[in-house]
Amino acid sequence: MRAKIFHLTDNIDMFFKHKDLTGEPSCVSWNGKGKLNWTTFGCETKINNNTIKCSCSHLTFFAVLMIPQSQSDANVTAQHLEALTIISSIGCGISMFFLSIALFMHFLLRKAKSNQATKILMNMFVALFLLNVSFLSNESVANTQDNAACVFIALLLHYSMLASFTWFFIQALHMYLWLIRQNVTITNYMRKITALGWVCPAPIVVIITSIGGYEAMILNSTSGKITRMCWITNRYIHYIVNIGYYALVFVFTSGIFIMIVTKVVQARNMKAVDGKRKTFRKQLMMVLSLFLLFGLTWSVAFFSYGPMRIPSYYIFTVLNSFQGEKQSHASAHLV
Repeated sequence: MRAKIFHLTDNIDMFFKHKDLTGEPSCVSWNGKGKLNWTTFGCETKINNNTIKCSCSHLTFFAVLMIPQSQSDANVTAQHLEALTIISSIGCGISMFFLSIALFMHFLLRKAKSNQATKILMNMFVALFLLNVSFLSNESVANTQDNAACVFIALLLHYSMLASFTWFFIQALHMYLWLIRQNVTITNYMRKITALGWVCPAPIVVIITSIGGYEAMILNSTSGKITRMCWITNRYIHYIVNIGYYALVFVFTSGIFIMIVTKVVQARNMKAVDGKRKTFRKQLMMVLSLFLLFGLTWSVAFFSYGPMRIPSYYIFTVLNSFQGEKQSHASAHLV
């Protein structure tokens, strides 16, 4: 009695009849311990006309749950949660390493003679470093189940993300003033853009904190592993604030990106002063560097719907979790 029977050589097949299939069926099991927590681990679901076949590799309590269409996408995402988490953790760790080297070298060797472009870049690196640190420590803080600590780490994660978006905007603005407008003089330029970069996101996170928008949330994977995270639990706040904020930044940065690329292409067809032309490879690297420094890789999130949902998650995770490492290399082509 009470023996655990799992990893059977031959799966146990169970068949369920249905008349009207509303939603997506899912074969689930419960180990009979503690709070009722259904999991799809060890079970496969197959549908044939009006019959649902559950094929499971263990013995326990079984059921078929009908998942509403609005939640079916979340169930699909859960199958890839662990892989996406591993990629994100590795990428953020590598990004932190390269960002810390870039920041250390700057403050140790180059701070006294750095120009405006370098100072802007270092501010953006600080924002990205904070973003990576708060993301990697988020789960550990959430597992402590300390509400105050959870709110703080969620606030820091959100603030650093919005600050990174703001510095993408400032990076594009500086490139516009430097390459397009040229010879524009702004009094206390660095002080103003530094205040913009770090102060602008603050009111947003303060308001969300005041209405209790940061809480612990639970993410379930199909393996049965439960992952806790401190973040915004209201999806409408998430879409309006985060997606809306980045959409505004994206419109500006992509516009500046197109203008600069157009100018580079036009300059390529003109002879330089010494009679030589810039190599195509160097120009291509500059364009790719701008693409990274303007944060345009985050725009992949706009395609995370329908059949592109899962592929876009992987593309987004790879591009943006390794962003710090790529940007530290890309900056060498511009600064």
